[in-house]
Amino acid sequence: MDASLIDLSLKLFPWSHYALGKGAMKLQIGLDLRGNLPAFATVTESRKADSECAKLIALPKGSIVVCDRGYNDYSWYKLLTGQGVFYVTRQRGNATYEVIERRAVSVHSGVISDAVIRFNSHRSRRKDLPNVRQVVYQDAQTQREYIFITNHFKLSTQTIAAIYKQRWQVELFFKWIKQNLKIKSFLGTSKNAVMTQIWIAMCVYLLLAFIKFSHQVAVSQQQILRLLALSYAAGKR
Repeated sequence: MDASLIDLSLKLFPWSHYALGKGAMKLQIGLDLRGNLPAFATVTESRKADSECAKLIALPKGSIVVCDRGYNDYSWYKLLTGQGVFYVTRQRGNATYEVIERRAVSVHSGVISDAVIRFNSHRSRRKDLPNVRQVVYQDAQTQREYIFITNHFKLSTQTIAAIYKQRWQVELFFKWIKQNLKIKSFLGTSKNAVMTQIWIAMCVYLLLAFIKFSHQVAVSQQQILRLLALSYAAGKR
C-alpha cells in the first residue's frame, strides 16, 4: 500500500494547494502482488493523511499489508490486528519501546535481531497497542540497517525482510502510470476534471492488464499500449 502525489500547477489549479507554493492530488493504491493489479484505489486531496485513507479499506482476513512509515498509526495497527490482518512496515526512528522477549537468529542470515517489543510512548499506551515483533535486518550489499515491525510472529525473519522488499512493486506501478498514461497534463482545471482523468488512466491500466492476461501474450503492457496508439493513429489517416 502506498500513495503518490500527482503534481499540479497552483496557477491553473488554485484549489489544489499542497505546500510551499505547490499543488497536488494524492493517488492511493493497494496493489495485489498476486498479479500486480490495484485491488483498490482512491484519489484524495494532497493533505489527507495516508493512514486515514487506509482505515476506510476492508482487507481480507489473513492478508498481509506492506507499507512505509507514512502509514504509522497505532490505532490502525490495532484495528488490523483485531481484524486478523497482518502488517509489515518500518519502525520510526524516534519510536520509544521496551523489549519483552529476544528470539534466536540464524548466523550469517543478515538478521541482527528478532524481538517482541512494546511501544511505551504516551500515544501507544493510550491506543493500547498490542505487543509487536521487531526485526532488524542488514542488507548485504549496502550494509544499511532496516528496522521492521509486524504483528506476524510465525514467519521467518528473512521472509519478513523479503515481504517488505516487495513494496518496491507499488513504486514501479506509480512510475509506470506516470510515464505512460496522461496524468501530467490535464484537459480541465476543475477538481472533478482532474479526478476523472486519473480514474480514466486507472481504467486503461486495468484494460491493458486484462488484454495481456486474456490473450496470454508475452509482450509488456507498455508494448500493447504502443500498438494500440499506432493502430489508432493509422485509423485516423
